[in-house]
Amino acid sequence: MVQSADLSHEPGSGSIVTRRFEGLQDYSLIQGKMQQFVADRQAGAIDEIWLLQHRPVFTQGINGQPEHVLDAGDIPVVKSDRGGQITYHGPGQLVCYLMLDMQRRALGVKGLVQTLEQAVINVLLGFGLQAERRCGAPGIYIDEAKIASLGLRIRRGCSYHGVSLNVDMDLEPFGRINPCGYVGMAVTQLSEWMPVVSLSINEVGTRMVDELTRLLST
Repeated sequence: MVQSADLSHEPGSGSIVTRRFEGLQDYSLIQGKMQQFVADRQAGAIDEIWLLQHRPVFTQGINGQPEHVLDAGDIPVVKSDRGGQITYHGPGQLVCYLMLDMQRRALGVKGLVQTLEQAVINVLLGFGLQAERRCGAPGIYIDEAKIASLGLRIRRGCSYHGVSLNVDMDLEPFGRINPCGYVGMAVTQLSEWMPVVSLSINEVGTRMVDELTRLLST
């Protein structure tokens, strides 16, 4: 269970608080915390962004089809209430969850997806990398290989779940699934495009929060 000592709270711009969870987090536990956060929040509550890394896990979205799990092996498959198909989370991947009051921000699902994608594109551009969207396949890609995945849920006018960005991780588990339901989809990560010594997942997280708060404030 996540204790108070395992996370830090940081004030953010645009009335958003950032929470950084230390260590590797259990997916089901964090999902439950997001659900509870949305269920308990009152009108006027401050929006939050959670930054963390998960223990190895395959997550199956509400539209997920079991046949896209090819060989899970020793990695658990957990049902998620986010949209989308199957994906993998594990150490070295930055996960950014957004608990936003969509109505207060006059933000629709399409607008939030575009904001998440643009934030990732801007962060990668800051590292000198050109990334792009792909029509019909939400997420961000470099040379046709997926580097970031999106999955959202809207409840009571508020969002949760968010975006995962591959920073410096073991990509082998992606070969055990059809990522996001696409057979043979190539997957990449930030460390393949720049020296590992220059990477810090905390730094990447800070850049993501800076971009998200800036874009959400405009």
